[in-house]
Amino acid sequence: MSVHEPEVLGKAYDARLMRRLLGYLRPHGRSVGVALAAISAGSVLQLAQPWLTRVAIDDHIVPGALDGLDRIALAFLLVLAGSFALEYVQTWTMQMMGQRIMFDLRMEIYRHLQRLDLRFHGRNPVGRLMTRVTSDVDTLNELFTSGVVTVFRDVFLLAGIMIVLLWMDWRLALVTFAVLPAIAWVTHWFRMNARESYRRVRIRIARINAFLQENISGMATVQLFRREARNFEQFERINRAHRDANVESIFYYATFYPAIEVLGAVATALIIWYGGGRAVQDTVEIGVLVACLQYSQRFFKPISDLSEKFNILQSAMASSERIFALLDTPVEITSPAAGRPVPAVAPGVSDARTANGSPAIGDPPSRAPGRVSMPVAAAEPSAGGGRIRFEDVWFAYRDDEYVLRDVSFEVAPGERIGVVGATGAGKTTLINLLMRFYDVDRGRITIDGLDVREMPLPALRQRFGLVLQDIHLFSGSVRDNIRLGHDGIDDAEVRAAAASVHASRFIERLPGGFDSEVGERGASLSVGQRQLLSFARALAFAPETLLLDEATSSVDTDTERLIQDALHVLMAGRTTIAIAHRLSTVQDMDRILVLHKGELREVGTHQQLLARRGLYRTLYQLQYKDQERDPVPGPATPETASV
Repeated sequence: MSVHEPEVLGKAYDARLMRRLLGYLRPHGRSVGVALAAISAGSVLQLAQPWLTRVAIDDHIVPGALDGLDRIALAFLLVLAGSFALEYVQTWTMQMMGQRIMFDLRMEIYRHLQRLDLRFHGRNPVGRLMTRVTSDVDTLNELFTSGVVTVFRDVFLLAGIMIVLLWMDWRLALVTFAVLPAIAWVTHWFRMNARESYRRVRIRIARINAFLQENISGMATVQLFRREARNFEQFERINRAHRDANVESIFYYATFYPAIEVLGAVATALIIWYGGGRAVQDTVEIGVLVACLQYSQRFFKPISDLSEKFNILQSAMASSERIFALLDTPVEITSPAAGRPVPAVAPGVSDARTANGSPAIGDPPSRAPGRVSMPVAAAEPSAGGGRIRFEDVWFAYRDDEYVLRDVSFEVAPGERIGVVGATGAGKTTLINLLMRFYDVDRGRITIDGLDVREMPLPALRQRFGLVLQDIHLFSGSVRDNIRLGHDGIDDAEVRAAAASVHASRFIERLPGGFDSEVGERGASLSVGQRQLLSFARALAFAPETLLLDEATSSVDTDTERLIQDALHVLMAGRTTIAIAHRLSTVQDMDRILVLHKGELREVGTHQQLLARRGLYRTLYQLQYKDQERDPVPGPATPETASV
């Protein structure tokens, strides 16, 4: 579960991160100005209330001059009304600004997530990325609404109270400040322990989220293997640890705030003891003593608030560091800009190659040598072509663990190509590279002679229709899942595409027809129905080239026949590259490519490959040995025996 746990909290304040965070306030400078003005004015009005009390007592009540007391009372009411209005303005302005900043930040993160390549998404758990967009952004909102600007109110109020106390009576002020060392120690104790307690709570809630996500999504497996009781016990342990961490956190809060209250009461008692004695001796006015008591009560609340702001700042620094680490992750797969270098193999460079140009066995080339930078500008191949070429392509998902080794082949426009091989042979990688979900390490892939890295990504990907084994359907209607929000595809085209691939048969039987909700990931549909919807989606977008990745591997025989008929409709007049485990789906292809351990070992038609008695013949025997006799009898070669 460590991948779901938050990182160790760093520094409570990082100037570099804070400068970057403050950049999000710049577009809202007017709101910040209004909030600061409201905070400053509100602090002045809070300072005015005890002062008016002193004036009323010393200038009117004690001497018995009641003539101006009504004006003091009216002024006090106006101060209270003004404080309410300014507090409303400050709260409304800051909350609205925080919501706008959250909106902008979430849009920036989501935009960046959509641009990051599949290699990044494969390395990072979904739960962690969701946390960046949700709870981490919420933490920053708390910083902006309750921390960055409102901290000025606490500081301004503290400074104002200290100045007024010293100005009214410096002796009473020193008595009030006598408890400050104890407050400083209690605050430090709370800050250090609350920080670690906060981290433990975050870890425990992350574990709860991870456990729930995994077990709810796999509830069918849980119930099938009767793991309910065991999973309940595991959840009970995780939930108990979260409860205990929260109880510990509550202890620190329950100790700190009463301690501040007690110290404030001690300060009040000292003022009454010392100031009362002086009042009896007529060395201090009663109004001054009462005002000092009121100021002392206001003095300790900003201190406790500042301690709470420390926790907000602490969590905001941790969240901002994680968010900016995500935003700073470079986007590796991008549309080319003019002059941007595209790596390629330089002509005449022999990088770990033999005399005939083939790679040396067991000695794969390094990624660095043999690459040159060729400045290119974004371009698009001419319309009506679509000739695809893989030229000496090498690729590894991890360093030096190549899944494709010196693969070269060509697909003519309109040609239908099947790709077969054992699991891990590199079949799906061909599609990933062609679509530029990843970039090749060596060699290049071209369409009509143009390197795919030189093409804008939208122009490249709109040429292809991709149908995967694992079909992803979005929450929404059947119609929405076919056209995926593209207004250029009208209802008539949606219905025509569904009818062409026989999807309309089951769609029309649904309660709402094309308006029926498919549920999350198409949970209300069968595997075959989801597959037919994916065919309708591909046909509706009218791609130039069709890419099929195990499109029939998870359906029954009857559904497969229906899907095969739909495939013929899809492939008509289109270049097709079909990856398949079931050889029956590629037997009538124009050519079949046989991959083995990342190398292209055989190319030919179904009958040609059977006649060669090689890898393809062995795969065919393994699939059909219980159904028919060996079509091409003969001993297996050492090469085929290794498959």
